[in-house]
Amino acid sequence: MTRTITAIEPQRKNPRRLNIYLDGEFAFPLAQIMAVWLRVGQELSDEKIVSLRRDDEGETAYQKALHYLSFRPRSTAEVRQNLTKRGIPEALVEATILRLDKAGILNDVAFGQAWVENRNEFRPRSRAFLRMELRRKGLDDEVIQSVLDEQVDEEDLARKAAGKYARRLEGLEWAEFRKKLSGFLARRGFSYATIAPVVSEIWQGMSQMADMGTSFEDEE
Repeated sequence: MTRTITAIEPQRKNPRRLNIYLDGEFAFPLAQIMAVWLRVGQELSDEKIVSLRRDDEGETAYQKALHYLSFRPRSTAEVRQNLTKRGIPEALVEATILRLDKAGILNDVAFGQAWVENRNEFRPRSRAFLRMELRRKGLDDEVIQSVLDEQVDEEDLARKAAGKYARRLEGLEWAEFRKKLSGFLARRGFSYATIAPVVSEIWQGMSQMADMGTSFEDEE
């Protein structure tokens, strides 16, 4: 059985989607990109109609995923969860994930690297904390381990975090300085074995600057 296209009209709220009319009645909506070859008067078989609607569902899911990814990088698990919450069937979700992966748009390794790089730059924290955050984002342990091995130097991160926080502690005595800075680093997941030498190093650096009559602000 075939039906004839009698009208193709853009939707008022979304001109990138079209309303397809068959035999004088509204039949289904279709993404503009999926309808470039359609024309009024063209006959469509039942099988072709089913195929068009299936392809449109795939394109709609893909565009929703792209919109979600436009705000910031996402992990595969985040995209999967978002599409599922929006009522997209599991098979279509997985097909969309595969399409994004093949296009190089979705990559958990690149996501993990970007996440760790951002943390290292603006909010340094331990490997343990970074591992926990990446697990929450849905990355598997193999990817996490690879990213951490490549990008994380525990002592360097502790030193960087301590250096920023130590600005607030100028003028304190050693005991209070050590307590506050050690607590700060511990809350970011650093171990005592990492904390102790870094705190001593920062203290010595501050003491030397004080002896020379300078401060962290002067260094900048």
